[in-house]
Formats: sequence, structure tokens, C-alpha cells
Amino acid sequence: MARSAATTADEYLAELPAERRALVGAARDLVRAHLPAGYREMMSFGMICWGIPLADYPDTYNGQPLCYAALASQKQYVSLYLMGVAPGGAEEGALRDAYAAAGKKLDLGKSCLRFKRWDDLVPEAVARVVAATPPAAFVAAYEASRRKK
Repeated sequence: MARSAATTADEYLAELPAERRALVGAARDLVRAHLPAGYREMMSFGMICWGIPLADYPDTYNGQPLCYAALASQKQYVSLYLMGVAPGGAEEGALRDAYAAAGKKLDLGKSCLRFKRWDDLVPEAVARVVAATPPAAFVAAYEASRRKK
């Protein structure tokens, strides 16, 4: 299921087969446990998202809430989108180092961490990345990226 019409995260999870529901639910719990205060869980783009609602920050380029992290069950794997992980940035480097130290293969592309089993993750590293950016810093980075040069 790449995209869902669910309106809540619980509805989204209920649509999944039991094994996938357990994996996505565990990843959701990990994100929720380490998410900085100020982000809200919502459904957006057919997946579970954590971000800044339009009521708090309406000035987005696409009229959608500003998404910090998202979680989706794809056909062959689960995707955890970590928007604070810039290619070549400190967070990406920390993830790469943590995965190498754990002897695990990192399947990461442009902020999208892909995994098929819980054992594919390094939960402590994911938790650190999720916890790394408070909403004000994320908004500031977003605004800096949108400035015309």
C-alpha cells in the first residue's frame, strides 16, 4: 500500500496486514517517543506524517503542512522519510556512521530510510535523528531553503 485514504494513523495501521502493522506500529512508536515537542501527528500524502500544521505555519510552498517525518508501508518495504536529513549533512553522516558501527546496511536515499524488518534499523540512531531538530529550527531551515538567491 503506497498510499492510503485513511484519515488517522490508527485507521492507516488497521488497513495493513498484521505483520506489516506490527513493523509500522513499532516505527511509529519510535518516532513518537523521540519527536521534539511542537510537531503533530497527521495524515498527509496518504501516509502518517509528523509536522507543523497549517494553523501554526501556513506559509508553505504547496499549501500542505510542513512535514518533518513521515512513515509509509510500501509494496516491498517500509519508508521512513526524515526531512531533517539533508544529503551530505551531519544527520546523514551520523546515520551512516551508526549503521556502519552496527554492521548493518543503510538503505537511504534523499531523506528516505527504507527497511523490511525491525532488525534492519539502528533504532538509537533513528531516534537521535528524529530528536535532533526542534520545530523552530526546522522552520528556519525551510525558510532559508525557500529564499531566492
